[in-house]
Amino acid sequence: MSIESSKGWEPKIIVFACNWCSYAAADLAGLNHLDYPADVRIIRTPCSGRMDPLFVMRAFNRGADGVLLSG
Repeated sequence: MSIESSKGWEPKIIVFACNWCSYAAADLAGLNHLDYPADVRIIRTPCSGRMDPLFVMRAFNRGADGVLLSG
């Protein structure tokens, strides 16, 4: 399978962003009208240090192709 034939597939990415640092950066990117793919979903979490690993497993179980935990 070549790269050219797989251009129709877009990965579904779930981002768990810390409320105090990463989510503020994503919010600032939105205020500056920066674009990111529509298949990226940002979920604000209270703190990345207290993130439950089961949320990551649940995201994969529900069809996510990748998960990013950002703090």
